[in-house]
Amino acid sequence: MSGALILDSEGLAKAVQRDREVHEWLTAARDADLPVVTSAAVLAAVIHPRINDAALKWTLSRLRVEPVTQTVAQSAATLLRTAELHGHKYAIDAILCATALAHPGRITILTSDLEDIALLTADHPRIVAEKV
Repeated sequence: MSGALILDSEGLAKAVQRDREVHEWLTAARDADLPVVTSAAVLAAVIHPRINDAALKWTLSRLRVEPVTQTVAQSAATLLRTAELHGHKYAIDAILCATALAHPGRITILTSDLEDIALLTADHPRIVAEKV
């Protein structure tokens, strides 16, 4: 079985806060032996002075933080171009989607932004976005 569970900034923030719904997703992914992944770019949106550092470190220790490589950035730019989007408003979402596409199998993205993720992944039916 292949696939992955991908966390956007809201998914990661809720994981740090031990949100029940996100916890259920994380447990299901672990039970299915699927990796839980986020992009390093997402960390910039989640880390702030009031975040619980211990909870953040614990959460990050239980998932993969993928780097933003040149390949990922170029893939993100292609997703933006295909969706006819541009600019910083969509950049982190595009990077996250490009990170997701690097994984085989069915991918679930936990997000607060279903519309933008759907636009960016419209040509990729193996990616499904779920609202958190």
